[in-house]
Amino acid sequence: MPAPRTDPAPLDVPRGLAGVIVTDTALGDVRGREGFYHYRHYSAVELAQRRSFEDVWYLMFHGELPGRAAGVDFAARTAGLRHLPAEVREALPAIARAGADSGPLAGLRTALSLLGASAGFRPVYDIGADRRRTDALAVCAAVPTLLTALHRLGQGLEPVAPRDDLPFAANYLYMLTGAEPDVSRARAVEQYLVSTIDHGFNASTFTARVVASTGADTAACLVAAVGALSGPLHGGAPSRALDTLDAIGTPDRVDGWIREQVLAGGRIMGFGHPVYRTEDPRSRMLRSIAQGFGGPLVDFAVEVERQVEAILAELKPGRELHTNVEFYAGVVMELCGLPREMFTPTFCAARMVGWSANILEQAEDSKIIRPAARYVGAPPPRPVPAP
Repeated sequence: MPAPRTDPAPLDVPRGLAGVIVTDTALGDVRGREGFYHYRHYSAVELAQRRSFEDVWYLMFHGELPGRAAGVDFAARTAGLRHLPAEVREALPAIARAGADSGPLAGLRTALSLLGASAGFRPVYDIGADRRRTDALAVCAAVPTLLTALHRLGQGLEPVAPRDDLPFAANYLYMLTGAEPDVSRARAVEQYLVSTIDHGFNASTFTARVVASTGADTAACLVAAVGALSGPLHGGAPSRALDTLDAIGTPDRVDGWIREQVLAGGRIMGFGHPVYRTEDPRSRMLRSIAQGFGGPLVDFAVEVERQVEAILAELKPGRELHTNVEFYAGVVMELCGLPREMFTPTFCAARMVGWSANILEQAEDSKIIRPAARYVGAPPPRPVPAP
């Protein structure tokens, strides 16, 4: 007979850890019933409306917004980190060829591993806070260069080298297209990037923290987070929301198309959120940005939103299903000239900052994250049969 268990009985929790608090954080929170989220002690939407991407990056890493001089210094420092080491740059064509059918996000996992190895990243467990922050800055600055290079190589184009004189968002668009963007489009993309830096303990952020709790190096933590983000139920929806608009086609087809999808049990991409029980504040801000550009696509998106919310309220009463960030994010990125296959990678470029801030915070806690599982298989032990 096996010896009786002496380890503590595990605590039963909801599926998916829904609503379970797993740690303390000073980085921010999502208050779903209020339709509000924040970075540190500031409204994330207000930050997107009033501050630069670099300023909010500084806030996430240092706990406070920079003054003018500190902001200028930080922007210059991070701009200088955009250039890739030669060994990474030379490997990108092979990575792009190997992942020709998978896209830049899949290639980023390989490129990040190579970047960390070439930079000599050491386990966060073995280094101090300053070195951890230095490593995180290097990765966050380099990721847009990696993503745009992998995309262009996949299109048969030469990568565009970063420019140190352009802000983060404008440089990203420049490396993607080879042309300096106009101010309005660069600012629209910047506001989107700021609004998606962090968003509570979502799947990819939690993944980054689990790996960080093992003491692994920063690149390993971020590769794991990218893997979680790549799933269509997490980061893969902005382009799918636009695909929905394409499939509907015209306003007169909204009612029939949506009812057919809902009654068949299908999911309407761009609508609903696991946390928000009211309008997603990111969607509200991005709708305003889209309406600032105007045009047929925006008018159609607004009309689809109006009709879909009414249909969902009728067919799923009490559910409070509204547009989420992906719906208008896709519209804004389309208007700003980003190809659809770069929507989720662009999301990833912003979320790198949030993941990294979480890794830095988790590295201060030496306790490894090690949950339990309930075994539901055949009762052990059973005799091992002879071969």
